Amino acid sequence: MQKEKIILAYSGGLDTTYCAVYLSNMYEVHAITINTGAFTEKEIEVLEERAKACGVASYICMDVRKAYYDECIKFLVYGNVLKNGVYPLSVSAERIIQAKSIAEYAKKLNINTIAHGSTGAGNDQVRFDMIFTHVLPQVKIITPIRDNKLSREEEIAFLQSKGIDYAPEKATYSINKGIWGTSVGGKETLNSFQNLPEHAWPTPITATEPQNISLYFEEGELLKVNDVQFKHPVEAIEYLQNIAQPYGIGRNIHVGDTIIGIKGRVGFEAAAPELIIKSHHLLEKHTLTKWQLFWKDQLANWYGNWLHEGQMLDPTMRDIEAFLKNTQKTVTGSVYITLYPHRYTLNGIESKHDLMSAKFGTYGEMNNAWTGNDVKGFTKIFGNQTSIFHQVNALAEYEEN
Repeated sequence: MQKEKIILAYSGGLDTTYCAVYLSNMYEVHAITINTGAFTEKEIEVLEERAKACGVASYICMDVRKAYYDECIKFLVYGNVLKNGVYPLSVSAERIIQAKSIAEYAKKLNINTIAHGSTGAGNDQVRFDMIFTHVLPQVKIITPIRDNKLSREEEIAFLQSKGIDYAPEKATYSINKGIWGTSVGGKETLNSFQNLPEHAWPTPITATEPQNISLYFEEGELLKVNDVQFKHPVEAIEYLQNIAQPYGIGRNIHVGDTIIGIKGRVGFEAAAPELIIKSHHLLEKHTLTKWQLFWKDQLANWYGNWLHEGQMLDPTMRDIEAFLKNTQKTVTGSVYITLYPHRYTLNGIESKHDLMSAKFGTYGEMNNAWTGNDVKGFTKIFGNQTSIFHQVNALAEYEEN
C-alpha cells in the first residue's frame, strides 16, 4: 500500500531528527529546511545526508534570507522593535517566514499533511499551526513530540535504538541561528536566577581592541558598513555581524510572556540586530518629528507583539507596515559607533535631513526663528487650560471653607 505523503519541517536538531525517523515508518516523508541564515553550503549537505539516513523520501533546503528581510526584518528595523526593550524577536520573526515557506511548499506539491517538531510547552507550536492553517485551511498537522509528551532523554533513546547516533551532549543547549540573531536555551534558562556560562554562547569573545565603525542607512535600510556598499541589506547584516559579534555585543537573556500564558527565558546573541536598531533609532531621533516618533512607538510595539505571537498574516500588519514605510522617507544618513568588549557607544549621526539645525536655533543657547515675546505668548496659551483648572478649583476650595 502506498504511504501517505507528508511534509516535515526539518532543522536537523534532536526533535526533527526524531520526527524524521518516527514518521518514516508510517508516511512518505518529504523533508524541508528553511534557511534563514543558519547554514553554510557544507552544513546543508550534511543535513541532507542526515535526513536521508533517517529515512525521508526527499530533502530540500530553501534559502529565504532575502524574503525574510523584505517581508519581516525590514519592518522590525523601521519600528525599532525590541521586545521588552531587549529582544529583537530573533526566533519569533524567523518562525513566521519558515512556517509560511513550508506551507507554500506543501501547497506547491499538493500535500495537505505537515509535521513539525514543536513541543507542547513553547510558542513555536502556535506559530507553526496558525500559519499553516492560514495558508492551507484544510491542512492536517502532526506533532509527535507534542502529542506523545516526549522528553529529550526518550527521544535520544529512541534514536539510538534505531541505530541513529545522537550523543546526549548535543542536546545540552538548544541553539537556533539566523541572520536576525541566535537564541540559546539550556538548563540555566529554565530558572530565574542563572545566566548562561561563557561556553554556552555560540560566538566566543575574541575582539578586545576598540573599533570605530559607521552604518549608512538609506530611507531606513542599512546599505553600507564603513566604506563597503551592499546590493541588499541581508549582505550588510551578515557583514556587520561578523565584525561585531566577536565583541560579545548583543548578548542578553529575554524574559517574556509566552503565547500560552507562562513566563519564559531564552538567551540570545544578536550584535548586528542590536546595533542596527539602536543606530536606526538614533538617526530617526534626528530626522523625524516628535509626533512621527510618538506614533511609530505605539504602532511598532503592537506590531512586534502581534508578530511574536504568530499573527503576521493579520491584514492589520500590512496597514502598519505601510505607515512605518512612509515614515522612512527622510531616514537617510550615517551613524558612527565605537565597539568595545560587551558594549558600544553611539557617537552621533550625519544626515542632510537632520532637524537639529543651527539655522533655527541652538538648544539652551540661541534662538534664531522666534523672539522672547513669541515665547511669552506661546507659554501663556499653551498652559492656559491647566491654569484655568487650578484657578477654578482653588476658588471652589476657598468658597467651601
